[in-house]
Amino acid sequence: MTAESTIFQPNTNLVMGCLITGLHDVNRNETLVNDSYELVRDWAESITAANLQGVIFHNNFSEETCKSFENENISFIKINYDPKFNPNVFRYFVYRDFLKQHPQNINGIFITDISDVVIVKNPFTESLFIDNPNALFCGDEPKTLHNEWMIAHSENLRNNIPDYSAYESDFKNETLLNCGIIGGSTPLFFDFLQKLCAIHQDANRDNKTAYTGDMGAFNYLARTKFNQQIIHGAPVNTVFKEYENDRTDCWFRHK
Repeated sequence: MTAESTIFQPNTNLVMGCLITGLHDVNRNETLVNDSYELVRDWAESITAANLQGVIFHNNFSEETCKSFENENISFIKINYDPKFNPNVFRYFVYRDFLKQHPQNINGIFITDISDVVIVKNPFTESLFIDNPNALFCGDEPKTLHNEWMIAHSENLRNNIPDYSAYESDFKNETLLNCGIIGGSTPLFFDFLQKLCAIHQDANRDNKTAYTGDMGAFNYLARTKFNQQIIHGAPVNTVFKEYENDRTDCWFRHK
């Protein structure tokens, strides 16, 4: 299935994830195996259980695997990976380009990590989502922006964005936002995606550091341009890396 042949009904709410395999994954510190549906099974089954529409963008699932697991809730779209950007960053260009082709049919949208995030309850029917069309919903972590990992992670961006250091100082005590879960109404979300891709295009292309820059760029944009519109934490997401498998009050579980 291609992006051009994927047709959604008007006012569709959509959840998208991206799996790029065959190269080193910096978060797992391993090379993800091609054509392993187990990497996305929990995500896909949670989408189906919530009776939502989900799209899996991928570069290496076989046609047989796609045919075996696609259904009325899950679509597979093959992409061509551009190595100028690491996979964590390239996915945003995939999402942006897809939304360019389908702006009229998609009402609300979330993009999530695909191997460690599952949907717990339908966010699009929740009053918090419905009543806040100008909100940027996202995940978070139980730590502040100013932490050793983020300082190291942001080296490339700090060297390429003139006001990045000032932003780090201004928001150092704010909650660290997590780009493994991002969503909102399509007009607001598409605007955010365009701005995010512009940052990566200008300041994070051919990043030679050991870090991807996706968390740094996301927090920078969210805090400097959308800070008054951010809604994060419960009920959007469970506590990051706490594996709260019994929680049913949040929309997404992130590990």
